[in-house]
Amino acid sequence: MGVQLGKIVSGRTIERGELSGRKIAIDAYNWLYQFLTIIRDRETGEPLKAPDGRITSHISGILYRTARLIETGIKPVWVFDGEPPEFKSVVEERKKIREEARERYEEALKAGKTDELFLAAQQATVLTEDMVNDAKRLIELMGLPVVQAPSEGEAECAFLCSTGKVFATASQDFDSLLFGSPRIVRNLSISERRKVSGMYVKVEPELIELERVLSDLKLTREQLVVVCMLMGTDYNPGIKGIGPKRAVELVRKFKDPTEVFSAVDWDSQFEGKTVEPEKILNFFLHPPVSDAEIKFRKPDENGLLEMLVGEMGFSEERVRKVLEILSKPVQTSLSVFG
Repeated sequence: MGVQLGKIVSGRTIERGELSGRKIAIDAYNWLYQFLTIIRDRETGEPLKAPDGRITSHISGILYRTARLIETGIKPVWVFDGEPPEFKSVVEERKKIREEARERYEEALKAGKTDELFLAAQQATVLTEDMVNDAKRLIELMGLPVVQAPSEGEAECAFLCSTGKVFATASQDFDSLLFGSPRIVRNLSISERRKVSGMYVKVEPELIELERVLSDLKLTREQLVVVCMLMGTDYNPGIKGIGPKRAVELVRKFKDPTEVFSAVDWDSQFEGKTVEPEKILNFFLHPPVSDAEIKFRKPDENGLLEMLVGEMGFSEERVRKVLEILSKPVQTSLSVFG
């Protein structure tokens, strides 16, 4: 789900080449779900599959999107989620949505309603442990760093960025800002062209800087977290009737988090067990993270060919083209970031 900051937070458009030579932390689960959702048969809604039945949509996405990034000079560092906090409410919510979507998919399949199949299949997307393991194996064979977060991947990305190990976090969600990432880059994982109203438009990455966001909103990072908690996060549904504008007004008025939460009906958003606001706030401000070592290696050509061509039926010609890209040294271009 992610926090809904789009209406009050904006960044600046940049060229992909401006990130050349930079290490970028990839919120792996965020990207994998995008690949699994988008890379599907347009008529049946079915994902790509290997001869043995394994789903490979995410593998295709990782392979070709990563090759494009590296071709641009970007150095991707893939960060995977660990154990979520026990109060992560969105987990059960997503499970329910997927189950309902799966039922709609089966009904549409039986009725031959092809127009409903794709959407239902997208909403029913599940990322399994086997899929994650295949993704990690591929990334490591490509010679790229795989970082296993102790908890939330976005928190680990933020830590790597705040400690200078990477330049920015790449994610479509804004959550890494709340975890303290100085910079996030959006639109890096999607195609450079997007079809809108029957026409193709160019899509450029958007750089969002935490310091500028806080300055524009006249908030501290702690207060920004409170704003999002009022609207809803992965750990609480949000208070009915409070949108971005109202949330900012309340936080500016009361300033102190305790006073803000006392001024609203916090418990009303929970149907079951209430999660205390202090617990969520503290998790955003002090999440479990790991001081991971970032290492890039030469790609394992034989390993990649065995996995992608031998096991998964990918085109050897296309895989070898990717190998050529992976084997070239990164050319660092002049950057506006210095």
